[in-house]
Amino acid sequence: MRAVLMAGGSGTRLRPLTCDLPKPMVPILNRPIAEHIINLLKRHRITEVIATLHYLPDVIRDYFHDGSDFGVQMTYAVEEDQPLGTAGCVKNIAELLDKTFLVISGDCITDFDLSAAIHYHKRNQSKATIILTRVPNPIEFGVVITDEEGHIKRFLEKPSTSEIFSDTVNTGIYILEPEVLDFLPANQESDFSKDLFPLLLDKGIPMYGYIAEGYWCDVGHLDAYREAQYDGLCGKVKLDIAYGERYGSATLTRPSYIGESGIWIGQNTYIDPTAEIEAPVLIGDNSRIGPRVQIEAGTVIGDKVTIGAEANLKRPIIWNGAIVGDEAQLSACVLARGTRVDRRAQVLEGAVVGSLSTVGEESLVNPGVRVWPSKQIESGATLNINLIWGQRATRNLFAQRGVSGLANIDITPEFAVKIGAAYGSTLKPGAQVAVSRDQRSISRMVSRSFIAGLMSVGVHVQNLEATAIPITRTVISTLPVVGGVHIRIHPERPDHILIEFLDLKGINISKSQEKKIEGAYFKEDLRRAQIDEIGNMAYPSQVMDIYSTSFEKHLTTQAIRHSNSKVVIDYVYAVSGAVLPQLLAKFGCDAVVLNASLNQTAVSAVEREALLHQLGHVVEALKANFGVQVSGNGEQLILVDETGAPIRGEMLTALMVDMILTANPRGTVVVPVDTSSAVELIARRHDGKVIRTKANPSALMEACQTNAHVVLGGSAEMGFIFPQLHPGFDAMFCIAKLIEMLTIQERSLGAIREELPTVYHKSQTVRCPWTVKGALMRYLVETHPADSLELIDGVKICSLTDDSWVLLLPDAGEPLVHIFVNSNDRAWVDRTLKEYRTKVQNFVEQEQREQAIQ
Repeated sequence: MRAVLMAGGSGTRLRPLTCDLPKPMVPILNRPIAEHIINLLKRHRITEVIATLHYLPDVIRDYFHDGSDFGVQMTYAVEEDQPLGTAGCVKNIAELLDKTFLVISGDCITDFDLSAAIHYHKRNQSKATIILTRVPNPIEFGVVITDEEGHIKRFLEKPSTSEIFSDTVNTGIYILEPEVLDFLPANQESDFSKDLFPLLLDKGIPMYGYIAEGYWCDVGHLDAYREAQYDGLCGKVKLDIAYGERYGSATLTRPSYIGESGIWIGQNTYIDPTAEIEAPVLIGDNSRIGPRVQIEAGTVIGDKVTIGAEANLKRPIIWNGAIVGDEAQLSACVLARGTRVDRRAQVLEGAVVGSLSTVGEESLVNPGVRVWPSKQIESGATLNINLIWGQRATRNLFAQRGVSGLANIDITPEFAVKIGAAYGSTLKPGAQVAVSRDQRSISRMVSRSFIAGLMSVGVHVQNLEATAIPITRTVISTLPVVGGVHIRIHPERPDHILIEFLDLKGINISKSQEKKIEGAYFKEDLRRAQIDEIGNMAYPSQVMDIYSTSFEKHLTTQAIRHSNSKVVIDYVYAVSGAVLPQLLAKFGCDAVVLNASLNQTAVSAVEREALLHQLGHVVEALKANFGVQVSGNGEQLILVDETGAPIRGEMLTALMVDMILTANPRGTVVVPVDTSSAVELIARRHDGKVIRTKANPSALMEACQTNAHVVLGGSAEMGFIFPQLHPGFDAMFCIAKLIEMLTIQERSLGAIREELPTVYHKSQTVRCPWTVKGALMRYLVETHPADSLELIDGVKICSLTDDSWVLLLPDAGEPLVHIFVNSNDRAWVDRTLKEYRTKVQNFVEQEQREQAIQ
């Protein structure tokens, strides 16, 4: 059998280790990852290997040559022009693959039993077999579900935290029959997980998942790289080591597998008798360990490394040719090839120093800092930021609705400049971007820094300044821009800043666009414009007029003019210069405004409730038609009816659906998956249709734009979308639309509330560690009948006889799982909520016990 080794990756998330080295050549226990893979193939009698190359191909060819020194026959296929993707590069060598073959990624460490997987593939007469494994946190990988016979039933490529439905993931190792390549186009970029496998699934081609036992680690980022080293030393994975194993004065000269804890030492290596070494440790050939050096368990030292006297090594990974000075301290860091760390310097946990760089005498590299190759850190310097440009080195920038973090701690001016430059670097030079913000001074500061980053890479800015985000979404489509950015206080976390990225229609950008921005940010792949190419900034005029015109166009203004409505609007000290009262005044409506002055300190939840209670009294005293508390920079609202009673949560969602479908029979409404079934009951009254989406703002906005006849989208929690106006949530337009509909329908909010169907809808939140979420979702899928499941978002178990259901939804940002229960039967809701809360808690406890044992 032949194997295809996909070795074309550049390892952008392992920077700065892979600036001058392909990821498959990054060493694990002093051997390249690709060599460990070849040793694994050889152990299973696979000796014909075709390596597909793209990034720095000569490095791999010069190391392996024809493969004879490694006991295999190596051939190479180089993607000259551009990467063809995981499947495209294999399609490119289809003429060499005339029988069953194996595909394996060049950036994983594993000891899977490939022979057993191949036997399984042939026994089942499969056309494509994916080798799967189970991981505690599947968010980084493609999730796969199989049935009891091993047939693959569903894929989800790199799910978000709220989309996880299993902990069984694709390892990137496949056993394939050559005819499956016929389904791929020639000379085009294509991917196994995104293109080929879903196509085979749709066509009913026999495709199986083989759940492998053993060790597997995708060396995709620096934490995984260090973990694989330590796991190899501790014997968690079976790897070939050429060095002798020494216990005390005894040395085993034969090559060995790492099994028992020990000390592996190469040839011609000198260790001073006064050095203290705690097993397990690996030290390469021709190295020198000086007097009184302390080396703790987990340390990996390469070939030709010199360690000075009294140095203290606490689990560092040191590549070939490094020099460590006297009394230096290294703690769980990585020193690349030829690095020099001078006397008394310190490199702390998680830091990475690129090849041929120098850390000066008595200098300090703080935890998590990355130093790119060939850099010089002066003596006595303290390095708190990456030595290239920028400050943060987090794994993911984007959360569920943009980039967020603690104001002026995570989201600083320096960070804003960098992410602005990263975003601009994904656009063409000379492109235009709209930027807006809320009225807070912190948002103004971040906005200015972000704009500086955009202009530095040659992007022009249309500065909308301080405005509500619904206005930004409306105006963007009228400007010559490719997208927009809105910066504001986070609607749910008043100590956080939220940066939202919008496309040219005003919708939040797609996940693929987010990944491009993240890639530019983490790779620090930021272009620099020449002086005459620096971006310009303009201030569009008539922004409010554009919104007002669109606002009026989508209302029955005649009905509003004759309504003589009185509305009380509470802005909760969060909005200054609110536009809505001016718009309503044009229609003869009386808008009484409360708490519109800007307060720089956040209003607490308790204070907000007190203001809502106050609003109810004002509405009742003024005999107003209704009151409304606006939040979320003009996106969200809570209603107060004519009696002063609040309307929010599921009742508000149901009320809005009822009013809009009364006005638009047979219309379509879009709601998140966790919304009460009252919306379906109401839709049936009006011959309407309900579409449910994932419980995040982007999914709602996209569904409202891509489905026909949508008249309303959203929920009380996120806000309401009127797609004919603009693609986002808009509390201001919602208020005007309420006045219109109440007038035409000749109803009051209190009367509508009384007519809503009775549905019991309760929720509870249970703590669930990140490492257990995937296993919990898989357990729920496996323990319920397939015809009762909906996997739109989380796992929803539906009754086959009525509208009763229970939804278990992993939280996108916290180690939590939300349980929603819905039914016409209150007793069933209470009983089921208790049952599933107990079920989740028991499962979490059991998984944690098992993980502790392992």
